[in-house]
Amino acid sequence: MGKSQEKVINRWLVVVGAILIQLCLGAIYAWSVFTPYLTDKLKDPVTTFGFSNTQTVLIFSIGLASFAFTMVFAGRWQAKSGPRKVAMTGGILLGIGYILGGLFGQSFISQVIFIGLIGGAGIGFGYVCPIAVGMKWFPDKKGLITGLAVAGFGFGALIWVKLAGNWGHLLASYGVLRVFLIYGIVFVIAVLIGSIWMVNPPEGWKPKGWVPPEPKKGKPIASGDFKTSEMLRRPQFYSLWVMFIFSGMSGLMIIGIINLFGIDALQARGGFDTQSASAIAGTAMAVFYSLANGLGRIIWGTVSDKIGRKLSLFIMCLLQGIMMLLFYIMGGNQYLLYLGATIIGFNFGGNFALFPTATADFFGTKNIGLNYPWVFTAYGIGGIIGPIMAGIIKDAAKGTVSGWLPAFIVCGVACLIAAGIALTLKPPMALASATKKR
Repeated sequence: MGKSQEKVINRWLVVVGAILIQLCLGAIYAWSVFTPYLTDKLKDPVTTFGFSNTQTVLIFSIGLASFAFTMVFAGRWQAKSGPRKVAMTGGILLGIGYILGGLFGQSFISQVIFIGLIGGAGIGFGYVCPIAVGMKWFPDKKGLITGLAVAGFGFGALIWVKLAGNWGHLLASYGVLRVFLIYGIVFVIAVLIGSIWMVNPPEGWKPKGWVPPEPKKGKPIASGDFKTSEMLRRPQFYSLWVMFIFSGMSGLMIIGIINLFGIDALQARGGFDTQSASAIAGTAMAVFYSLANGLGRIIWGTVSDKIGRKLSLFIMCLLQGIMMLLFYIMGGNQYLLYLGATIIGFNFGGNFALFPTATADFFGTKNIGLNYPWVFTAYGIGGIIGPIMAGIIKDAAKGTVSGWLPAFIVCGVACLIAAGIALTLKPPMALASATKKR
């Protein structure tokens, strides 16, 4: 089976399948296009919801948490049963969540269950497979291929936001629930197709002509020797984990609130009406943030292959911290809103190329499908803290645009702390050497 598999599978088809899967999984980043309809800032043509800001970000945050923590189980399952079966399960769960949300999602609780818990779990099952499979087929291009594999997640938001908004006008024509139903059907079909190529290479397979580099003094030993239990005993894991929480929560907060914040800021300081402000904020998310998010995954991954993960993580977190501190001021101007969304989206995308490859550098590629989901739980925690914090603070401010400011300050400072942690990163040489001797 191994030999026939090697002859049949073109490793670039794995990339095609990964991107197709991730385009669907990235629908969670399109959430902000629904929030004005759920809060009744824009009128849904079919259903009246009347959710609060906190309720809309709770659905989003619960989806992110379900996504992140489900990945731990998905990583174990794909190591035992293979990635194809796990990826297919993810597509079915994601699709069913949105389909049920479309049929029964009139209430806040039903959207929490269907879109948040079930849909989020589907993303968790689907997400780990393209990363783990891609690294095994491309040990010679880990940063680039991880960036490509997850780029679809960022670009997916562009597609789903624009189809729901001013490309397809689906929300204005059919309403939130029918769009959920349409998207759910598409997700099932597309992920099942992409799952066809989610197959591991034969044991011991290497790209033709590629020779694994010899470990250099002071560099991480990516030997695949770290089991999850060993990784969890190393300070490097907790450094990466805390950095991911701080960096991730900033980008996730923007995804969850950019439409609501943009409408408030553009009305208060830019003189725009609600409809115009919503269109501008939607463009900031759907075009500028989403495109930069997808490109950031590819570019940061490629750059990190050249300058190293440590320096890349430092620069990314530093820039993100500065931008978060400035974005509140920039949000009242249409073009500065676009610029800020672009830079924040670009840096946020870098998380998904840098943290999995840093995990592989420090703890090995062999167990990346088991180990990275534990690092990725930071994403779930960041997804709870960032958006919910912003929603609660804004609701407490009772309508004033200044209610958004404290959340931006908290996230900005957190990213600067993450940049400082990046400078302390050192490879776990001792345990790698000890494990290799056993």
